[in-house]
Amino acid sequence: MDALLHRLVSEAAHADPSREAVRCRGVSLTYGELEGASNGVARALIEGGVRRGDRVALCLPKRVEAVAAIYGILKAGAAYVPLDPKAPPMRLGMIAADCAVRAVVGEPEPARVTLRAMEGNRPELVVLVGEGEAGEDLGGRVVGFGDATSDPHATDPGVPATEEDLAYILYTSGSTGVPKGVMLTHRNALAFVRWCADAIGVGPEDRLSNHAPFHFDLSVFDLYLAAVGRAAVLPVPEEDTYLGPSLLRFIQDERITVWYSVPSALMLLTRVAGPGAIPSVRTIAFAGEVYPTRHLRELRRLAQEAELWNLYGPTETNVITAHRVEELPQDDRTLPIGSACSGAEVFALKEDGAVGGVGEVGELFARGPTVMRGYWGQPEKTAEVLVPDPRRPDLPGRVYRTGDLVRLREDGAYDFLGRRDHQIKSRGYRIELGEVEAALTSHPSILEAAAVAVPHEQWGTAIVACVVPKKGAPPLRENDVKRHVARRLPRYMVPASVAIMDDLPRTSNGKIDRQRILEERAPTLTP
Repeated sequence: MDALLHRLVSEAAHADPSREAVRCRGVSLTYGELEGASNGVARALIEGGVRRGDRVALCLPKRVEAVAAIYGILKAGAAYVPLDPKAPPMRLGMIAADCAVRAVVGEPEPARVTLRAMEGNRPELVVLVGEGEAGEDLGGRVVGFGDATSDPHATDPGVPATEEDLAYILYTSGSTGVPKGVMLTHRNALAFVRWCADAIGVGPEDRLSNHAPFHFDLSVFDLYLAAVGRAAVLPVPEEDTYLGPSLLRFIQDERITVWYSVPSALMLLTRVAGPGAIPSVRTIAFAGEVYPTRHLRELRRLAQEAELWNLYGPTETNVITAHRVEELPQDDRTLPIGSACSGAEVFALKEDGAVGGVGEVGELFARGPTVMRGYWGQPEKTAEVLVPDPRRPDLPGRVYRTGDLVRLREDGAYDFLGRRDHQIKSRGYRIELGEVEAALTSHPSILEAAAVAVPHEQWGTAIVACVVPKKGAPPLRENDVKRHVARRLPRYMVPASVAIMDDLPRTSNGKIDRQRILEERAPTLTP
């Protein structure tokens, strides 16, 4: 029998139907109720014309119906395409039209916006959630979520599927301004989830937060690992996602035991909580960005007994390396991203094409069960990153070029050095902006920092530091910041100027949006 994501919830429901599966905004579903609701959604989709291999847009905020819809889409043999309900209408329509969704599951207003933006590519079926589920003006066939899930004993339609079937498409930013749809299969997701279950562990008494939005790959951890362990998953409402006091109350009130998010969310917690404030948390995993070591020490004081994991992997591979934090460096060195996990094989290639040894820098490549099928409708882009194994071109399959630069350590783990495309040249020197950012965030008065490159008439490129002061810290002065960096890095890596900001712009995934910094603040970023 093939391993399929939706079978996880069915197995949990069969084993213990009365155990809580998902809770959000005061509403809860047991595994038995989640199984019935997802079966109802699947049947409604099939009756509306959805077939195996089709794509269904999911345009819902955090709520229990979203989890039921995800499993229902999978049970219909389709792949879900999660959209950000707060994204610009043009982007919503562009994504939904790009992968030719056969149906939309969403709240009335986001569904209207998406359908309107799709113009001539509108699907025939809409499943509406909430607000009376009235959608007479949407056109086509409209089914209310309540009607679709009215039979608590609805059975799984049993659509034939294999682990190589598409499970979901996650759209990431494209360098040309056109988003790329990363195609991921049941096998891709389950390889990571099964590794998590073995390495991190999860059981029926666990309560997993779901901090990441559904259109961000971090959400895969929470949604499916909870089902593996028959634990409860608790989506964090969007309005609380980046409010430190709200996150603290959420963890305490919901007695969260396993937490996974980008570092910036955890850094918000450490700003408002004291030592030992979240005793229920036994495991904290983080990914998506470099976690400055100084802030990690604050996290350790906050969650003194929790096991810490640094996970790494782009959307195209999910997580492919992991590092369990045994002890924190006492200096400003960042944590390694660790060694291969999730059944992946990773290696680094130097500029000359040779495999990097201990202490050598190279671009990280990966092959294995978590690597994506490719980009939806973009075979040329796919061919750029899924390539024959440079070490053995005769081997079957493809390896993924991450574009990330790493250095192999003596213990077999890798240090992350930054993006290949974040590497710049200034005054003839090759510079990793990530290294500059690490030096900036080691300043005791700096909470966050981003280093960006701007054109310079003499040097070709100059570095500008954008920094956010830590509340209550002494006032930041530009020269003090420069001197701090100069004590840690060569002179050519010291920022030409420092912009002190109240906050750094972020993407919907919570990562620092460096492109917006350049676009919105370009006139003020003078070297």
